Amino acid sequence: MNSILISDRTHPVLAERLQAAGFDVRVEPDHDYESLVRAAQGCVALVVRSKVIIDRAFIDRVASLRCIGRVGAGMETIDVQYAESRGIRCLNSPEGNRDAVGEHAVGLLLALLNNIARADAEVRQGLWRREANRGHELGSLTVGIIGFGNMGRSFARRLGGFGCRVMYYDKYLTDTTEATDGTERVALETLQKEADVVSFHVPLTDETRHYLDASFVAAMRKPFYLLNTSRGAVVDTAALVQGLESGRVLGAGLDVLENENMQSDSLLTLDPGLLTQNVVFTPHVAGWTVESKYKLAAVLADKIIDTLNTGHRQ
Repeated sequence: MNSILISDRTHPVLAERLQAAGFDVRVEPDHDYESLVRAAQGCVALVVRSKVIIDRAFIDRVASLRCIGRVGAGMETIDVQYAESRGIRCLNSPEGNRDAVGEHAVGLLLALLNNIARADAEVRQGLWRREANRGHELGSLTVGIIGFGNMGRSFARRLGGFGCRVMYYDKYLTDTTEATDGTERVALETLQKEADVVSFHVPLTDETRHYLDASFVAAMRKPFYLLNTSRGAVVDTAALVQGLESGRVLGAGLDVLENENMQSDSLLTLDPGLLTQNVVFTPHVAGWTVESKYKLAAVLADKIIDTLNTGHRQ
């Protein structure tokens, strides 16, 4: 039993590395839930995309699986706890796009601080408003990072050259050995007291859904800029709009939105309140570079090969 099914459109290096390691690889990216159950029968590994939910029923119906892989970081469409209780290793590849996300978050922040999106639109309309578009220097601010895994650390490293103060809060982090370059670990209350910028780098779980809500905004001592390159539902859109309208939130850089449809890769609706405020949008592309497409696939291939060749069982 050495069959692997890749049900995602990803870089060819994923299939190439798995084949070179001696596995029988099929690439079939267009399955829905039921057809994927059928196609995965007998497979030892399955690479999935966010468009199909891998729930308990799916896992029970594909008894041959030894690992489930996700090209990317987010695992919210997989019942990881149940899969691992059945001895199935769940793998992702955040190492592959952490550089892209870190760079993109810096880009969003600079665009906000320097009114780049608004100024560009105005110049295209023949407006030349210099004083109205006077910006702020990043070096004068304190940036608070919530979630200090691959993405949060990548963002922090890229902030190092700007001279700003960088602090982070991570409830679950135990290892701080990589956070020694002037980055401060703080309590959430300290971050909310002192940060001028809040950037989210957390997975979407029951605990992190609507992490930024009305109470979070109220707990911030200073008006602040918000960045979200994690998952849209981490931010309560209604609370964000209210914060923008009141001036408690100075601006937002949003690569993800609460009403994003991960299953159809589309936007369901856009709150009109966001359109009248200082918000810079991108369509969930923070980790979506030419380079990361290769690295995401290559990292996952190596993890799958290592898992299957070592006979790892959770």
